[in-house]
Parts: sequence; C-alpha cells; structure tokens
Amino acid sequence: MVEKILTIAGSDAGGGAGIQADLKTFQEYGTFGISTITSVLTVDPSTRVPDIFPMPIDVVEKQLVTAFSGGTLSAVKIGLLGSLEVIDLIEEKVISLKQQHVVLDPVMAVKTNKDVLQPELVNEMIKRLIPLADIVTPNLVEAQILSGLSVIETEEQMKEAAQSIYDLGPKSVVIKGGSRFPSETATDLFYDGTEFHFIHKPKIITKTNHGAGCSFAAAITAGLAKGLSLYESVTLAKKYVARAIYEGIFLNEHTGYVWHGAYQQAENRMTKGDYINEQ
Repeated sequence: MVEKILTIAGSDAGGGAGIQADLKTFQEYGTFGISTITSVLTVDPSTRVPDIFPMPIDVVEKQLVTAFSGGTLSAVKIGLLGSLEVIDLIEEKVISLKQQHVVLDPVMAVKTNKDVLQPELVNEMIKRLIPLADIVTPNLVEAQILSGLSVIETEEQMKEAAQSIYDLGPKSVVIKGGSRFPSETATDLFYDGTEFHFIHKPKIITKTNHGAGCSFAAAITAGLAKGLSLYESVTLAKKYVARAIYEGIFLNEHTGYVWHGAYQQAENRMTKGDYINEQ
C-alpha cells in the first residue's frame, strides 16, 4: 500500500520550497502527496523581498474537504498558515478525524527576509496547533520566537529552547540549527521529553539551501507515514536534506534551491536509454 500524505502550506513560485518541496519529497520517499495551498509566495529577484498572497478561505476549506475525502491520512504536514481562519480549519480536521502523525513546521521567517512573516498568527499556532503535533520543526529564528529566548548560540541554549517548546505540548521537537548555528558543524537537536539528541553534520558552504527547512519537515512526515519512529524519521531526513543541499540547483543568480532528487539520483531516471529499452 502506498501511504497518502497531506501538506498544508504555501506554494513557492520558484518550485523549490513550500508545497513544491513537500510533494517532491513525498515522491522521493515513495508516498502519494496531497496538497492544500494556503497562499502563494513570490520573491522579486531584484530586491529579494518575498510577497505572500493568501488564498481565499473558502478555497482552502474546499481543498481540505477534497484532501480528507477518504478519511484519515497516513500523515499530515502543516507549513505556512496564511490566516487565523486556516488555523480554525486545520484544528477542526485534526481533532474530528483524530489524525495521527502531524508534523508542524512553524514557518515564521524565510532566508531572504529575517522579519517574521506571520506575527499575528504565532499565539494561535502555539495555543491550538502545537499541542496537536507529533513533532515541531523550528529553525533557530523560529525557536527563539517560540521559546522566548533572545539568542540561541550554544548547545545549552538549544536544549533550553527545546524544553520550552516541548512544554507547549507537542510530543517532540527538533530545532534546525543548520548553517546558522555558530559552530564548525551543522547542528540540529531532537528532544522527545526524555532525551536530548544532537545531530552533527559537516557544514556545506553553498547558497543552494533554499527549501531545506520545508524539505526536512516533509521528509520527517514521510518517514513517520512509512512507520519510522520520530528519531529515525529525523535522522533519515537529515541525510536526505544534506544531500539535497550539496547537489542544489540555482533558479537565478540569487536563489539556490535544494535538489530533492539527489539522495536517490533521480536525474538518472527515465533517460533515453529507458525509452530505447522499452521499444
């Protein structure tokens, strides 16, 4: 059986983050991706400033009705929300269907703009969605906002932030330190309320990391859908995204995206040789 997974997120016009990153990741994991678009994200290459265009709430609602028309899904990933009404819809669906394997990527900032994208939604997300999540996947900026810490620059501060976020009600937390973390390695921290697990990987000096956070959370979602534990899902997702960053693709001179097919060498699929062999 092929697992069916829903992503509720923004659509990235560049194709490497948001809904697009999620669906590509789900496909790489051998799962069937379903999508509910909450908004459309564009970035002007001359200014590198993002714009967000929310979807009408009735359109979001109809997408969710379609997505859940067969009942509970194997897993659900929640990304860019767009509005308070979207939170209402997600909360109702998750609770009424008793949906399992919920991954919350609390998208509040993007790499091209350090300002918080959705400041008015943070409190409602904390109160109503975080307690429904199996895992929350903030980056360092988002972890600071959720934990209330002014800075996260040491492993002890990461642990303090993880504990604070865990206390908000999810089953687990993974803080994506990545290349922002001031150390010699890209450092992530997984915490399930019992043990702190640091994950260290060599830093990849590249600009092809846009979409890494979305892809990481999507990979965790797919791992859970396929029966991996939370920690197993996180560690495999880390390997998947590291390879995707290392073999990234440039959209333009400013924007470099992760390449979702890197881990399984997707560029070698469906070549001319495959066509010839089928003749």
